[in-house]
Amino acid sequence: MQENAAAQKSEKPRKLILKLGQKITDRLGHKVTVEDPEYWGLAGVVTDEMAEVALKMKVRVPSTLPQIARLTGKDEKHLDDILQKMAVVGLIEYNWENPQHVKQYVLPMFVPGSAEFTNMNEKQLAEHPEVAHFFERMSRLPLEKVTPMVPLGGAGIGMHVIPVEKAISAENQSADVEHISHWLKKYEGKYAAGPCSCRLSRRSMGEGCGDDPSDWCIGVGDMADYLVETGKGHYVTYEQVMDTLKQAEENGFVHQITNIDGEDKIFAICNCNVNVCYALRTSQLFNTPNLSRSAYVAKVTPEDCVACGRCVENCPAGAVKLGQKLCTKDGPVVYPQHELPDAAAWGPEKWDEDYRDNNRINCYDTGTSPCKTACPAHIAIQGYLKKAAQGKYDEALELIKRENPFPAVCGRVCNRRCEQACTRGTIDKPIAIDEVKKFIAEQDLNAATRFIPKPVVPSRRGAYTDKIAVIGAGPAGLSCAFYLAEKGYKPTVFEKNRLPGGMLVYGIPSFKLEKNIIAAEIGVMKEMGVEIVCGTEAGRDVTIDGLRRQGYKAFYIAIGCQGGRKTGVPGEDAAGVMTGVDFLRAAGGGEKYKVNGRTVVVGGGNVAIDVARCAVRCGSAETSIYCLETRDIMPALPEEIEEAEDEGIGMNCGWGPEEIVVKDGRVAGITFKKCVSVKDADGRFNPKYDENETVTVECENVLLSIGQSIEWGNLLDGTNVQLGRGKGVVADSVTYQTGECDVFAGGDVYTGPKFVIDAIAAGKEGALSIHKFVHPGNSL
Repeated sequence: MQENAAAQKSEKPRKLILKLGQKITDRLGHKVTVEDPEYWGLAGVVTDEMAEVALKMKVRVPSTLPQIARLTGKDEKHLDDILQKMAVVGLIEYNWENPQHVKQYVLPMFVPGSAEFTNMNEKQLAEHPEVAHFFERMSRLPLEKVTPMVPLGGAGIGMHVIPVEKAISAENQSADVEHISHWLKKYEGKYAAGPCSCRLSRRSMGEGCGDDPSDWCIGVGDMADYLVETGKGHYVTYEQVMDTLKQAEENGFVHQITNIDGEDKIFAICNCNVNVCYALRTSQLFNTPNLSRSAYVAKVTPEDCVACGRCVENCPAGAVKLGQKLCTKDGPVVYPQHELPDAAAWGPEKWDEDYRDNNRINCYDTGTSPCKTACPAHIAIQGYLKKAAQGKYDEALELIKRENPFPAVCGRVCNRRCEQACTRGTIDKPIAIDEVKKFIAEQDLNAATRFIPKPVVPSRRGAYTDKIAVIGAGPAGLSCAFYLAEKGYKPTVFEKNRLPGGMLVYGIPSFKLEKNIIAAEIGVMKEMGVEIVCGTEAGRDVTIDGLRRQGYKAFYIAIGCQGGRKTGVPGEDAAGVMTGVDFLRAAGGGEKYKVNGRTVVVGGGNVAIDVARCAVRCGSAETSIYCLETRDIMPALPEEIEEAEDEGIGMNCGWGPEEIVVKDGRVAGITFKKCVSVKDADGRFNPKYDENETVTVECENVLLSIGQSIEWGNLLDGTNVQLGRGKGVVADSVTYQTGECDVFAGGDVYTGPKFVIDAIAAGKEGALSIHKFVHPGNSL
């Protein structure tokens, strides 16, 4: 409980506030005490004189100034001043809904009503944060006993969902009450925009969703005047209202209207975020979706649905299920069903506090599709495959870029976990998902056809001006910058190398990933407003503390594992010995790199394969790979191994380095010993050797590709960022926040060396956390 509320409880009970709380509450059979929100929610903002006046009024019954003056015995001039203060506080509202058009005052219920109005007074909310908790409590406590009895449409309780009008077919013959346009015409010329009380409440409680609360609530009719005159809003035009509604739909918000005054009246249109909306929360909390349900039933046309699953993921009430038509050997998959209150007693034991998770209960373990679940970025693979089949390549590219800003890159270097999970592979061969993605992404290589996402900003005040620094222009850092730009930021990316791209440029050979492909997709980011500063090393040319002084609010560290590792055997310092990472960087630096003599690559992963194939292209007379693992457990993909062998590269499995042979300071060969096992009984890396079985290979070059390391330099100097195993950064596993609250990290610096798609996914998640962080009061 907030300190202000606790202070209210510790004081001598104020009888008038207790009486007022009891008068307004709609909790059936409940006696209000100082421990209840009906008391402490009012006590901090309502004076005894205000309470005295309110106690003379009837709940939800309009009264004019003369009528209230007669009831209270107060002078009208003084009473008018008191009533205006009560309205500013949010205890009462007023309107002119009578034949004489005389101003009349209303003592509303708590929700919808005064609990919301008190939260819309932002200065008051800052001074009395207990009113945020007051609103949260009163949005659910009165409904504990009645929600099971609520019929479709709400019966005047709670809020009423309005569907996106452009999605409603004329054939539905929908009633005007369901159309937003009906209400805008009815209240033509009387609109005001005010802050969302739910967003403000949750932000005050430190549980905001990252949205800017301002101007998402549209008051109509006399409510518009009330909002403006009490400092809770400002007048807006019809065009501004329509722009607000359109922006809300782009953000995936839900239109809701008030539902307590019958079919012919509303006073507000809300644009609700399911993550914080109390109305949507309450219907789900009590497992009674009728509370806010629309009268519409969604109908799917199979020819239009691409099964991308976004409707399932975004439906605020968990009402949409994506049928998978999956079968097991025992028959079709049977999905569990939630019990509903229609034919059962419905007490607290039936409520669902974990509704966010349980709404997914009707989903099989593989999610909306096995391929999508297997993809770290959760790209709607089945969706873009169908779009491509329909010839809608631009729409397919747009769908991919919702989760992956590098489709052309991934079409060439992804490790294709989606194809490994493809159910078609249980019949014959998996669908060639990566090849389709590569084909679709060809559009990104042409400035005329590329897809540049427009910012979708959860704020009515325009793009964000908060300065955010991304350190490292690899796939994780650029992905973070991409999705920050999509949210309306203009992030700055600092990169120490001459070109952006990180390991995409300096770690993947051009024969696998052409540099123009990377440049084209980075070009999209630049057009979105991402600034990339190359040749600038964080920790040397700029520092985190220095950037803070320049106004940067958050940092995303994604410098990757750009260093190589050595084996620790004698002779590693000889000329002709390089790590694989350093070799790839040198060979891909733009000038023709020459390798003279024979080359041995130590390592069995995909990077080792790249190193060996690159050495061949650089002129190596003879190239061979030696690795600890046997052929069947080599980390490299089978197709990578086959491609290397096709180029004449020798594969020698089951050998570990013992010593590099050196003559006159240069490599003359390398001696290996037989590896009999790579891991111990517990699965830990712990190679064992037969020291009696060795082989010496003559060569002039040894390239060590046994792992990568992080080169921090002075980047973290003066920070509280901690490093863990392998000098990887220690960060929260969900938010990626480090020990320094404004510093986030992702990609290889957090996970260790992984694949491009893993870094891309981490970048998007980091962007979401940073977006929430730079706006205080939000839950990461």
